[in-house]
Amino acid sequence: MKHITVLGCGRWGSFIAWYLDYIGHQVTLYGRPGSGTLAQLQTTRQNEYLTLPESIALTDDIGAARSAEIIVISIPTQQLRSLCGQLLDLRRTPVVLCMKGIEIETGRRLSQIVGDTLDASNPVAVWIGPGHVQEFLRGVPNCMSIDSEDEGLKRMLVDEFSSSLIRFYYGTDLIGNEIGAAAKNVIGIAAGMLDGAGIGTLKGALMSRGTREISRLITAMGGKELSAYGLCHLGDYEATLFSPHSQNRRFGECFITGEPYTKLAEGYYTVRALKLLSEQYAVELPICWAVYDILYEKADPQTTMEMLFHRSLKEEF
Repeated sequence: MKHITVLGCGRWGSFIAWYLDYIGHQVTLYGRPGSGTLAQLQTTRQNEYLTLPESIALTDDIGAARSAEIIVISIPTQQLRSLCGQLLDLRRTPVVLCMKGIEIETGRRLSQIVGDTLDASNPVAVWIGPGHVQEFLRGVPNCMSIDSEDEGLKRMLVDEFSSSLIRFYYGTDLIGNEIGAAAKNVIGIAAGMLDGAGIGTLKGALMSRGTREISRLITAMGGKELSAYGLCHLGDYEATLFSPHSQNRRFGECFITGEPYTKLAEGYYTVRALKLLSEQYAVELPICWAVYDILYEKADPQTTMEMLFHRSLKEEF
């Protein structure tokens, strides 16, 4: 049993706390001071997805991280650097990032942000892959991946976190896994746009070509091309491109139909970072560019999607 502090009490963070408690760890769940989500959990121990057992401690004191053997972070990506600034006195505590995204201003991956801010003695891992809170809580299992440049940490986490509900694989490409995991949310928005336009049958082509363009970016950045075809990206498509629980898919659909949508869709921010990376590494990302143009340049969705079909003819691979 490990003493684990989970930083972030939103949908995924609260589930992580529930899951780690479920498999036998001692868990503290942190929410920022003044958080309405934390206040609700403290009052009812419930959110719209789950009920937290009494064995999970709830706190708004970031100092809870200092006594943990493992810290798991699950917050919006663009808040990560700020949160790490509150953890500068940590030493030797493993940090597990259970979140997917890229920093907009810099194009930095999440593990790089932690490396930029925390002490070098704090090893970093990422926990990624498919799965929805709603399905896990119904007992539906899935496969996920843990990756780290620290082999000992990676093996310890897989051993400590694996269960009959989540089967973990050892990741072998931190760059590819982080970029692939972040980019799948952008492809998820594109899938929602196709659904909103009534042409969801094109999602097969979207899956194939989306994976191909992200594999090119991963390779250019020094990662492994095949990572895009693993659990971090292609393996997460069913949960992201098709599931009614997918927030990115639903956001893309609502954007096209004009329906309001207020939940977090990380792909909305990630596509800006991918635009930056595509320019830095001179890699064409036509699907990501199309999503960016529709969301940020107010491009007409139908015209923009049609332009993808009018690109020059070429061999598939």
